[in-house]
Amino acid sequence: MIDKNSENDAKFMRLALKEAEKGIGLTSPNPTVGCIIVKKGKIIGRGYHRRAGGPHAEIEAIRSAKGKPLKGATIYITLEPCSTYGKTPPCVEAIIKSEMARVVYGVKDPDFRHQDKAKRLLKKQGIKVTTEILSEDCQRLIRPFAKRVQTGLPWVIVKAGMSLDGRLTRPGKEGQWITNDQSLKDVQRLRAEVDAIIVGAGTLKKDDPSLTIRETKLLKKRNKLPKRVVLTRKSKLSKASKIFTDQFKDNTLIYSNKSLKAVLKDLAKRHQCNSVMIEGGGRLIGDAFKRELVDELCLYYAPIICGENCKPLADAALNASKRLSEISLKAFGDNYRIRGLVAKE
Repeated sequence: MIDKNSENDAKFMRLALKEAEKGIGLTSPNPTVGCIIVKKGKIIGRGYHRRAGGPHAEIEAIRSAKGKPLKGATIYITLEPCSTYGKTPPCVEAIIKSEMARVVYGVKDPDFRHQDKAKRLLKKQGIKVTTEILSEDCQRLIRPFAKRVQTGLPWVIVKAGMSLDGRLTRPGKEGQWITNDQSLKDVQRLRAEVDAIIVGAGTLKKDDPSLTIRETKLLKKRNKLPKRVVLTRKSKLSKASKIFTDQFKDNTLIYSNKSLKAVLKDLAKRHQCNSVMIEGGGRLIGDAFKRELVDELCLYYAPIICGENCKPLADAALNASKRLSEISLKAFGDNYRIRGLVAKE
């Protein structure tokens, strides 16, 4: 027999997840959260967390109800509601004040200092609490935030455009671009998901990249661009590089003679980055894999062969092969993108 309540809970939590997805890449150092308020089977409020320091998803949803009575309603939240004061008051207080009858959330707060506190406070006020609804989907949404608060390191994505034989560069003077315009446009969307973009000094010298988001629609959503980060073993970098001369030059960070792990820790702690993306070159990517620092891989394959004189993806000796899980495959014209999680040893 189908449990009607569980079926409805899953349906409304999926809608809360859709709300949350609107905030991906916008909320650091906070998590991405979505919310739906339901009364007598009808949605009367919805919202998502738009930026750090702004109203949380629950408050956005309450405000969107525009004065409709919330007494007796059920609120669906992808993450356990906050129970402590920060830049905003705790959402638990707003839920209690609104006299809602039931709270349903997908996953617990990954910060062990606050975990299950909301549940205790709500139950104390006679409010029913249901948890672990679509928990895997909700957990997937907050992976970058959860990793930072639990380990002090950001979620690390490696992105690369490659030939079929795994090369990052083209022969001779063919130019820097391996992938097509559709793939390059998708990279813009990927950059909009992260808080920092990391390259090595070699990539800066060879390609002189901008490391920015150039899609107007994506720029309108964000209140800031990802940090542009360069790792170098030497202090000398060309002052004529775009990242030192364009209008976003103050958004550039240089780390000299620092290990990748030390850089990641600093980005998480001092710059509050939940997620970062390494875009090259091969030595930096190889080092990240060798030190077990990569969480996710996003590769764009073009239908060309470049040969052994061109740079490989992971330009380092690895102790073992790296396998992917949760793999997705998508076509961009004649290019293919493969994206998946990197299994840890």
